[in-house]
Amino acid sequence: MQDFTRRIWLHTLTVLACSWCLGCGGGGLAPKAAKSTENETSPGKGDASPGDASGASTESAKLKPVKILLNWFPEAEHGGFYAAQVKGFYRDAGLEVEIVPGGPNAPVVQQVAGKQVTFGVVNADNILLGRAQGTPVVALMAPLQISPRCLIVHEKSGIKSFDEIHDMTLAMSSTNAFSKYLQKKYPFKNVRMVPYPGNVTKFLSDDQFAQQGYVFSEPFVIRQNGGKPNILRVADIGFNPYTSCLVTHEELVKDDPELVGKVVAASVKGWQDYLKAPVATNEFIHSINKDQMPLDVLAFGVEELQGLVEDAEAKQNGIGSMTLKRWQELADQLVEIDMIQSDQVQAKDAFTVEFLK
Repeated sequence: MQDFTRRIWLHTLTVLACSWCLGCGGGGLAPKAAKSTENETSPGKGDASPGDASGASTESAKLKPVKILLNWFPEAEHGGFYAAQVKGFYRDAGLEVEIVPGGPNAPVVQQVAGKQVTFGVVNADNILLGRAQGTPVVALMAPLQISPRCLIVHEKSGIKSFDEIHDMTLAMSSTNAFSKYLQKKYPFKNVRMVPYPGNVTKFLSDDQFAQQGYVFSEPFVIRQNGGKPNILRVADIGFNPYTSCLVTHEELVKDDPELVGKVVAASVKGWQDYLKAPVATNEFIHSINKDQMPLDVLAFGVEELQGLVEDAEAKQNGIGSMTLKRWQELADQLVEIDMIQSDQVQAKDAFTVEFLK
């Protein structure tokens, strides 16, 4: 099952609901679109984006068609892939790339394994869980070295660590790997677990309410609506799956390494560009996901992504880098929380760095 329960996928409805529950003080709290102050070039005629008239040109007819399926609707965590499209890096590599938005339960691993799409974007724990079921999907690069997964509590609660969470309601998935890891590691005494609602309305109206989130999504909306969140990052206590991994079918790695290499190289270049000059890409993401991704939310997302993408390891080995140690640690954690059996998955088979060299 794809990890969808942490997103704010109806941003506009969230703000409207928050305004209702906060009364008159909620008026005018919706994020305002950020102005572009960055000195960068907008996409030119040679750049690829869905709906371009140039898609029917003679040049496009010579390009290799490729589909990349996302695990959610377009947002900042997919920014590097969209930058490679918007800035023409895929086209420069001879590729006509279509980025397909995902959504709730987007079957990325299954679609890639079944060859309905050539590439996909999904988190590392989902890759290992898929391989445990026999799906031959392999990770090619991992843009986010640090997982943005978090739990959000009220600042006034004074809670600064996971073991201090007690006597409250916690909106958190009961089936995802991070949730099972937390429940095994911490007692959560007198905590009532409820499904994640997909917005922050309840959090803003209830001081005894905590919830899951991503560091560049829910906390921003909470602050925009007058709340004061305290963020507890799951990565800080050791559960840190690579996030937004680019994946493909393992047969393609063997049969067409040239194609795989082109997609990986252009995607890496896209992520490098997105962190340095995100405005044009954010404007494009906003244009195809207006209600959920206002420009200021995207701008905040890029700021938060800087440290998640370019940690010490990525600065040394390059954006997208992966290690066997990290994959094996994650596999061992999934065994520990009884999501896979110890003999089901070989961590070394779940990824390759061949195309990152």
